[in-house]
Amino acid sequence: MAKTLPLAGAAALLLALPLTAQTAPQKPGAPDPSRITGGTYQADPFHTVVTWEVDHLGFSPLPGLFGDITGTLVLDPKNPAAARVDVTIPIAKVATSTGQFTGHFLRPGKDGGKPDLFGANPAPARFVSTKVEVHGKDHAMVTGDLTLMGVTKSVVLDTRFYGAGKAPPFMGGKENVGFAATTTLKRSEFGIGYGVPMVSDEVSLKIDAAFAK
Repeated sequence: MAKTLPLAGAAALLLALPLTAQTAPQKPGAPDPSRITGGTYQADPFHTVVTWEVDHLGFSPLPGLFGDITGTLVLDPKNPAAARVDVTIPIAKVATSTGQFTGHFLRPGKDGGKPDLFGANPAPARFVSTKVEVHGKDHAMVTGDLTLMGVTKSVVLDTRFYGAGKAPPFMGGKENVGFAATTTLKRSEFGIGYGVPMVSDEVSLKIDAAFAK
């Protein structure tokens, strides 16, 4: 028995070698600007989300989100400051913690009066960039015009490059690029002053954006 144990151990080690030698699958995207190819990208509505957050009565942060975002991003890797983005956000598809609460955002004003928040069938919002200031390889300040509830204001998105690469064949094999951005705005400036100051006027926005071509 004593002589067979080393042989058994060696056999087990040899059988395990092919398994340990296998490399883990690699993600197709990486935060490497050299992976970005020029051209016009389309917003990926499945993976592009605008998350908003307000302070609720001083008790807790209150989040919600917008999805189904469409639009374009034009990139030139040799001149990143020339980038242009134009996206549309369907306000009517706002999502909150419950369907009842979402209904509050979209209900019409009482007796024909002004709605509390967005109201029924609100027009989509739109962001169109007007300037891109590049800071290093992965950071930019993107200034643009945000039109919301019929009001247009200039806002600045603090933007970071997240990753780029080619999607695998089962996902279409397209070139992909992604960014994460943040900004704040005052909702009262867009005519949405309901509940201020009990519900904060300042709204924090977090944008996770994916584009493909």
